[in-house]
Amino acid sequence: MKRNKPFDISPLGFGLMRLPKVDGNPAEIDYAASAELVDYAMAHGVNYYDMAYTYAGSEAFAGNVLSKYPRESYKLATKCPPWMVKNAVDFERIFDEQRTRTQTDYFDFYLMHNFAQEAKRADGNEAYFANFEQIGFYDMLQKKKAEGKIRHFGFSFHGTIDLLKKLIDKYDFDFAQIQLNYIDWTATDAKTQYEMLTERGIPVMVMEPLRGGALANLGEESAKMLKSERPDDSLASWGLRYAASFPNVATVLSGMNAMDQLVDNIRAMENFEPVTTRETALLYEAAAVYSRSGAVACTGCGYCLPCPHGVNIPRIFSIYNHARLVGYRIPFDNGYATLAESERAASCIECGICVEKCPQHLAVHEYMREIDEFARAAD
Repeated sequence: MKRNKPFDISPLGFGLMRLPKVDGNPAEIDYAASAELVDYAMAHGVNYYDMAYTYAGSEAFAGNVLSKYPRESYKLATKCPPWMVKNAVDFERIFDEQRTRTQTDYFDFYLMHNFAQEAKRADGNEAYFANFEQIGFYDMLQKKKAEGKIRHFGFSFHGTIDLLKKLIDKYDFDFAQIQLNYIDWTATDAKTQYEMLTERGIPVMVMEPLRGGALANLGEESAKMLKSERPDDSLASWGLRYAASFPNVATVLSGMNAMDQLVDNIRAMENFEPVTTRETALLYEAAAVYSRSGAVACTGCGYCLPCPHGVNIPRIFSIYNHARLVGYRIPFDNGYATLAESERAASCIECGICVEKCPQHLAVHEYMREIDEFARAAD
């Protein structure tokens, strides 16, 4: 697979957050199935692997599976959770643990994770930016880079435009990771984020090009629009091609958890064709139809978990969104029945912790009210 400048990385990056799990347990990676995916990816030129300290098992998995390959043949990108770092001692402990987990002496790409919060979090943690400055985070990163333990450092971002401007006006970063897809180009103003970074010469890594898989399952009307234009192409390939068509995008991350997804994604990038003006207009039209379905903009990242009251927020949204997209409630009733009583929307007490943790800034408690009413309407 062709490498993208300036980092010599593949245009398709492998996000390790959504690897196959054992019996659906989010904390237990299915090593055999996941290793098969990575081996196939490596054989087909994918060399960028994205993980995080808080993605359960992702760093240890990368260390165990990738270390059999020459270190220069793959790029490791991981993230430091700023909400867990109160001082330099915390940072050093986490950084050393990450290097041990991944069995490496250095990280090719190192990110401040989920740079978003400007106000105090519901769990009591201070604003990330204030903490970043107060403990001298930037200087610590510069030191690691000077020591050769970090090759490039940046941040993943889910914040406001004002926060992004404040961050990149004051500090020099090697890259930034943002959520960019043909819905969020306007819905979360990825357009302004991309343009601000591009103007400052900061390369962009794209996360959520398929919105957690939602854009691979757009609903019948939107899907028909895209299939009529390119009948042999998957819906997922449209999302990848859209994101990769922007000239300042260095790689597009995909959280692949099945071989058919991996093969399809590699095919789209190996035979890459930038989206045309006509195709871009068609994507925006399909996005408008999708948005009218009433689907919740949840990507299934799981950052909202664990809910202190046991509500299975991502699963509820997944069940609800599917019903909205197909246009009738039987799939919802069937899926909702598989949830324990404590996992259902009625258990939400609107404490707000999930709202503070959600990268999409969703009013989760309001959706839980709406979905609980939807569920009771079937009775």
